[in-house]
Amino acid sequence: MHALDNTHPRRLSGIHRLGLGLALVFGLGGQAGWLQADDDAPARPTKPALTVTTTRPEIRDWPRTIAATGNIAAWREVVVGAEIGGDRLVEVLVEIGDRVERGQLLARIDSDSVTAAFQQARAAVAEAEALLAEARADADRARESRGTAALSAQQADQYLSAERTALARLDAARARVRSEELRLSRTSVLAPVAGIVASLSATQGSLVQPGDELLRLIRDSRLEWRAEVPATELARLQPGGPARILAPDGTPVNGQIRRVAPTIDARTLTGLVYVDLPAEATGRPLRAGMFVRGELDLGESPALTLPQSAVLAREGFAYVFRLEPGGTVIQTKVGVDRRLGDRVEITAGLEATAEVVDSGVGFLADGDLVRLAE
Repeated sequence: MHALDNTHPRRLSGIHRLGLGLALVFGLGGQAGWLQADDDAPARPTKPALTVTTTRPEIRDWPRTIAATGNIAAWREVVVGAEIGGDRLVEVLVEIGDRVERGQLLARIDSDSVTAAFQQARAAVAEAEALLAEARADADRARESRGTAALSAQQADQYLSAERTALARLDAARARVRSEELRLSRTSVLAPVAGIVASLSATQGSLVQPGDELLRLIRDSRLEWRAEVPATELARLQPGGPARILAPDGTPVNGQIRRVAPTIDARTLTGLVYVDLPAEATGRPLRAGMFVRGELDLGESPALTLPQSAVLAREGFAYVFRLEPGGTVIQTKVGVDRRLGDRVEITAGLEATAEVVDSGVGFLADGDLVRLAE
């Protein structure tokens, strides 16, 4: 009994010690976990509200345009060539780029041989006139002696025939004079129209032949823009409509649609639109052969617009920050198109009644809290 009594208390004390140890371990572990949880909780700083101003979209009537590219070309190009041949070009009086008036002397061809032929033709006229005077006197006598014995009928007929022959020879001589006079005038190369010298192939001292090209003129100093427009857009364009181009030096030039081509290029699926340009733009800033960009007007159409300051460009897309109840903003993706002045057209993603931030959009993020400026 005593042995049993002596061992029993020792067992109980061991169990108690085990329980106490477990309680201590779990108690400390829980406390450590609670302490760890407190250490891991991040402090959440409050982002200050940005003071902003807001605006609403406005519907405005804006011009609608078609962007196009194309070459600048002469409105009309006039080829000036030699009209006589066999003689040398003795003088060239113009250079490329010169403005000339109709009838202005451009070049001279050697006229010595033509002048000699002209003088010879005039001498032939004088001779023919003398022969006609003699023949006419004989014919007059024949007419007066008709029916008398003073002159036979055969002789009278010969005198009358000689008169007609002399008259024909005079007419031929006079025609030759006119021909040589015309050839002489053609030794002076005159401008057939007013314009600008676009190219010059004439060389002083060269031997020219009839039809040889001497130079080319841009008629009336006028250029045109040959705009290449997609076939799907051609039907929307009409002659008389306005157009604008941007010269390579940045100068804007206004023009007017003259004609829309009736055919389409099967390879590019584009058609040409011919735009008249003002003569004062020829030479500076525009020259034939330039490749330029421009736009063709289609008239006006309503546009939903916002200030450009309200639109944020980010990663290739456009966004606005729409104001929500409670003062938060929602980043909203929108479609944009035309720009005019400091405003941009919104084509998708925003209703006309929305209120959006129009200042400091670059500092905002989706869900930010804002405060309206007073």
